[in-house]
Amino acid sequence: MKNDSLSPIIIAQLEQIVGQAFVFTDQDTRKEYGHDETEDYNFPPHVVVKPRTAAEISEILKIANKHKIPVVPIGARTGLSGGALSVQGGIGLAMERFNQILVLDEQNLQVITEPGVITQVLRQTVAEKGLCYPVDPSSMGSCFIGGNVAENAGGARAVKYGVTKDYVLNLEVVLPTGEIIWTGANTLKNSTGYNLTQFMVGSEGTLGIITKIVLKLIPQQKHNVLMLVPFYEADQACEAVSAIFREGIVPSALEFMERDAIDWSLKFNDTIQIEVKEAVRAHLLIEVDGNYPEILMAEAEKIMGVVEQFQIDDILFADTEDEKNALWKMRRSVGEAVKSNSVYKEEDTVVPRYELPKLLKGIKSIGKKYGFQSVCYGHAGDGNLHVNIIKGDLSESDWAIQVPKGIREIFELTIALKGTLSGEHGIGYVQKDYMEIAFSKPHLELMERLKYVFDPNGILNPGKILP
Repeated sequence: MKNDSLSPIIIAQLEQIVGQAFVFTDQDTRKEYGHDETEDYNFPPHVVVKPRTAAEISEILKIANKHKIPVVPIGARTGLSGGALSVQGGIGLAMERFNQILVLDEQNLQVITEPGVITQVLRQTVAEKGLCYPVDPSSMGSCFIGGNVAENAGGARAVKYGVTKDYVLNLEVVLPTGEIIWTGANTLKNSTGYNLTQFMVGSEGTLGIITKIVLKLIPQQKHNVLMLVPFYEADQACEAVSAIFREGIVPSALEFMERDAIDWSLKFNDTIQIEVKEAVRAHLLIEVDGNYPEILMAEAEKIMGVVEQFQIDDILFADTEDEKNALWKMRRSVGEAVKSNSVYKEEDTVVPRYELPKLLKGIKSIGKKYGFQSVCYGHAGDGNLHVNIIKGDLSESDWAIQVPKGIREIFELTIALKGTLSGEHGIGYVQKDYMEIAFSKPHLELMERLKYVFDPNGILNPGKILP
């Protein structure tokens, strides 16, 4: 949309649907809902609307579809790929009033939740009943479960327990044309027709607005062991990842942090006291969990036997819950720590885990070629490496021209290693121009046709995913 506002008639219709108190056209509110955590982008919608029911969203979408007004679902705005940015203006559909856990079914190990529930609140609520929703993105204390579904979010424990898609059984969705459907069934098995549930998961708000989510749960594990392993060579830390799995061990988490990531995180969290020797270049944070402490200790000893084949320093075991929380805080705050130090771009590469050493070496080589520094960390257990490219002293010209060339080469390397562009952040606005690296023309054209089937007027989150 070219105009900076919607017509008074449209605004009045929106107010009639949700109430005047939940329609915002002031500049401050629009700006607040015009950004997420993706770099420094801000694309304000023309109007922010805060509905409460699927029926209200249905009526909003009918108006938008009739007048071809863009609609962008906006959650907690913690995304890192620009998925919630209103790049073409229009209606920003703020989902924060959808904040209720509706049903906790202890008999069938399921929960029905609205999309505006904070992920950590959901996890804590089911944990009180001895159940577990194991997906744990780093932003779980602030992100919404609906955004997790839209982006197919992962997290540290994805290596053992999987990502969001592995727990979604059924979704209530409002289509861009206003119809309300359920995509599947509240069953663990379903071979009935096309799998629209999984088609919606990871679609980044481009196909429908999610208004209810049915998740499967698992029993809560009672014990865990957490260790921090310092390596003198970063590529050896990556090599150790595959070696651990080849010994038949499946950790519940296996995180990689190179030296700069550790230093910046410790500086950012000055209450965490961990000694890191000068020669240490990387750490692996390794967790095993289960119900029997003796089995966990045996697995920990087996892991020690693997990592001791590499050049490592003394292994730190977290003996108390406070120590475990401190180590996890160090890891989960790396992205925030980097952002507090410098303007940066974050890429979300993923490769088969055995290729991690080649990916890390390649990223560093590409950085030298184009003159930028990178800070790498991530979920090494499933091959997911976050690459933070630091602006630092780079000129505006190099930042705008040279760095994108380097990012393209990083993605080309990732694809050459049988990986792909994003493991958990999504494509959104910032990665869409690289999609042709990963997919052939027929593949992209098929995606475009599928988008058209759901959204013939192209109103829902335009300018995302597809180049």
